[in-house]
Amino acid sequence: MKRQSGVLMHISSLWGGYSEGAFGQAAKEFIDLLARGSFSVWQVLPFCVTDECNSPYKSVGAFSLNPNFIDLPTLYQKGLLTKDELDAARETTPYSCEFSRLSGERFALLKKAALRLRDKAKVEAFLTAHPKVAEFCLYMAKKDANSGLAWNEWTTETYDKEDLFAWQFSQYEAYTEWKEVKAYANERGISIVGDLPIYVAYDSADVYFHKGDFQLDERANPTSVAGVPPDFFSADGQLWGNPLYDWEAMKKDGYAFWKDRVSYQLELFDGVRIDHFRGLESYYSVRATETTARNGKWIKGPGMELLGALEPLTKDKLMIAEDLGTITPEVEKLVEESGYPGMRVLQFAFMGDPRSTHLPHNYPENCVAYTGTHDNNTLLGYVWEIDPNTRGRLLRYCGFSGNDWNSGYNEILRTMFESHAGLLILPIQDLLLYGSDTRLNTPGKRDGNWAFRITREQAQSIPLSKFAEWNDLYGRK
Repeated sequence: MKRQSGVLMHISSLWGGYSEGAFGQAAKEFIDLLARGSFSVWQVLPFCVTDECNSPYKSVGAFSLNPNFIDLPTLYQKGLLTKDELDAARETTPYSCEFSRLSGERFALLKKAALRLRDKAKVEAFLTAHPKVAEFCLYMAKKDANSGLAWNEWTTETYDKEDLFAWQFSQYEAYTEWKEVKAYANERGISIVGDLPIYVAYDSADVYFHKGDFQLDERANPTSVAGVPPDFFSADGQLWGNPLYDWEAMKKDGYAFWKDRVSYQLELFDGVRIDHFRGLESYYSVRATETTARNGKWIKGPGMELLGALEPLTKDKLMIAEDLGTITPEVEKLVEESGYPGMRVLQFAFMGDPRSTHLPHNYPENCVAYTGTHDNNTLLGYVWEIDPNTRGRLLRYCGFSGNDWNSGYNEILRTMFESHAGLLILPIQDLLLYGSDTRLNTPGKRDGNWAFRITREQAQSIPLSKFAEWNDLYGRK
């Protein structure tokens, strides 16, 4: 594994002027910033359409791209929006995503742009080459015709052809804009790593068009759903509610759904993190009638059989196994057999176990090390909130012996750069020394997540020369 470092920041957190980050000029400016800091990886979160809580981990389409990521100035330059429409879409705050406004206004604006498109041949060619994306667009047009209800509550199969084309256009436009951003990154030595949620939502094109791939009864209702068992963080566990895959059915067609899914992700990215990787070894199954995850059970998953089927697609790509949570020897064996690097998170290192795999001196070369993930507190927030004894141990571990612990932050970051981990990823908040008020997501919390954004001025305040020096000093470039 090449020794590198990178930054974790979702597209939604970019600056730009139109309520949420987008595939436009700001993305290219961020790539230039990474290059100046000698970073070589940009890790993003899933690009799919989000759920009602603005999370991309329970999407209506595994093959979707979020239309909100389409860059409005680009549409204006193409003559598909007017100056008045562009000005009316300007954000009221640059510091957080304006989700309510986006949900009420953005798609209607994109529909106007779609109806002005003269040459539709490229959209049609894109959909022919990506039939699962075409399925998603049809699903969303039908969903719109049924007042946004889930497919099991639909009363009509008819749909508005203009709505359908608006979805088709939005998927083509988002794909085209992103491919330009990715090419810009690759030309500057920056690889982009995406994120693949292990599950899809019941209310999704994936379940609607491929019911046989999921554990459903004769009425197409889920028999069991996904979650994780009770642990230190949650006495009831987490009941995610996603429908579970019928792995035996998927095996019969050679895991075609997963091959298509991974293939599309690897068109978009240079590598992919597989979320909840342990669910491929054994998945936690909870009866659909349960109200908590307490009474679930672990069931054997497809393991190497699935990964072997995917190998022709993934063999020369960076595939990251998100092997966090309750990890058994069987999961460790699967990670090792796959060859995928696992994950190590500094914030899990100081919980009392001196043999913890999350302690930097225990990192193998074939791993990706993080100060924290999108589900964690920021590093500064974590250091502030842990008890004084743990904080003292962390700082001593990182070689800081001063009295003002605030001055020890740099030593924590330096320790991560020094570590043996092949790839180091830092969340953007940790480059900026931001506290817990900028945390992106708190698992189990319904509201207030995913909205964090930075401004261009904040990004320009990052001490890039320091990170460039560390990347050079510790061979991460």
